[in-house]
Amino acid sequence: MTGSKVVALGHYQPERVLTNAELSTMVETNDEWIQSRVGIRERRIAAPDEQVDEMAWRAAEKAVANAGLDVAEIDMVVVATCTAIDRSPNIAARVAARLGLAHPAALDVNTACSGFSHALATADHAIRAGAASKALVIGVEKLSDFTDWTDRTTCVLIGDGAGAAVVVATDEPEIGPVVWGSVPEMSDAVRIEGRDGKFAQEGQSVFRWTTTQLPVIARQVCEKGGVTPEELGGVVLHQANLRIIEPLAKRLGAVNAVVARDVIESGNTSAASIPIALSKLVEKREVPVGAPVLLFGFGGGLSYAGQIIRCP
Repeated sequence: MTGSKVVALGHYQPERVLTNAELSTMVETNDEWIQSRVGIRERRIAAPDEQVDEMAWRAAEKAVANAGLDVAEIDMVVVATCTAIDRSPNIAARVAARLGLAHPAALDVNTACSGFSHALATADHAIRAGAASKALVIGVEKLSDFTDWTDRTTCVLIGDGAGAAVVVATDEPEIGPVVWGSVPEMSDAVRIEGRDGKFAQEGQSVFRWTTTQLPVIARQVCEKGGVTPEELGGVVLHQANLRIIEPLAKRLGAVNAVVARDVIESGNTSAASIPIALSKLVEKREVPVGAPVLLFGFGGGLSYAGQIIRCP
């Protein structure tokens, strides 16, 4: 096999919906202030006993079912997350155990909000190298565990959930080359530090960087993927802020693409945001099968990663 492709997706979000109106009873804020600055209307928050590996497992089960595969065929699990409480075992191993897999490679990737694209590239590279044939790639976060609910600059942003993709070997590659990197001098712009650390960020610095630098990098992703922005059928960016997503898609020139705006309903779910948003687009069949889709994540580290895939 010469490459890989995404054949199915699945997502899971907690039942509890936290609206802007409810948030305004917890911290000094209001719906107009939140929507005008980040575009978020509501988000999902996991129950106290709802763990990261459980959400990842639920999304993975749906993805495998949608792929029509026997779960025993999965030989690799890659999980992107920055909110695992335990150091060992990792989330991938716990998901593999929940699924009843036999001997899969099981690894976690922590590049925060760009994690899913990093994990997808890792699985693609493993398949290209012959080290795996069918992989589960999962983005999952429980950011509510690391949120200061008295800080209105951060608590209004976050959400919990998981998204998963099934990636298989193919003679006709549908996952393009990854463009990835980082900005070391901004490595502390988004952070969760210390044993009991809370999510914090230099919001204005991140906003300036994303609005000035990301369009250039996104065009590089398209070039490496062999498509022009006008040919894109979908644009799925990390769901950080509607004021970043919409201008970036416009500056990129993706005039014919469906632009994912799941941030409105889900908030910022870090590594889970791209697979959740993509899963919803596929579930609703908003992007044609086989259409090129730009995936692009950016955030903590300050890291970024993106690739072109063909819509399953």
